[in-house]
Amino acid sequence: MERTRAASETLERLRDGLIVSCQPKAPLADPETVAAMAQAAVLAGAVGIRADGGANVAAVRRRVSVPIVGIKKERTDGSAVYITPTLATVREVLAAGAEIVGLDGTAAPRPEGAELRDLVDAIHGGGALVLADVSTVAEGIAAAAAGADAVATTLAGYTPQSRRLDGPDLALVDELRRATRLPVVAEGRYHTPAEVAAAFALGALAVVVGRAITEPQFLTRRFVAGTPRARGPQGG
Repeated sequence: MERTRAASETLERLRDGLIVSCQPKAPLADPETVAAMAQAAVLAGAVGIRADGGANVAAVRRRVSVPIVGIKKERTDGSAVYITPTLATVREVLAAGAEIVGLDGTAAPRPEGAELRDLVDAIHGGGALVLADVSTVAEGIAAAAAGADAVATTLAGYTPQSRRLDGPDLALVDELRRATRLPVVAEGRYHTPAEVAAAFALGALAVVVGRAITEPQFLTRRFVAGTPRARGPQGG
């Protein structure tokens, strides 16, 4: 009962708000820079932060008081699962102070033979919530059965079994909400305020925006594309 109440309170803090994914590429990938980005996002109205790795999660926790979705990206030979794939990565994120742990919620085989339920139980045992990153409705249903507290559309378009879209998979937000009855976090290729608003109109609990806010390389490339230099020599 206590865990259920805590889960509800944490998720309510995210309701109808923006979660900013602070996972910049080099040269901005050091923990203090990530934490400064997170603090700036919160000052601008973000209700949560998504961060990768124990050092970054811990640095963000020192700067902000909003809920943190902590993940640990770790690629292991032979496995397609890289978002918090093992019990060791779960323990790292928990120790760093994340209230919510994001992890791959697909059916792909995990390193070390771990099952999704094993990781979910470890996260709950550490006092945190589980946000399952999925790419299809079937994966969302399976994650719900495994005990996830919420599902996210993070991996939509990045797995062989999911739809390939240039923008966010808005339909999946609605499909997951109807099929799982779990809170749905919209994530993946959200680049405009209009896309964010569309996800909320379909019932998203919260929306995650990452590189459109925190990756200068992505932003710079978009503006550089409009310059004469990017278009190359004109005429003959």
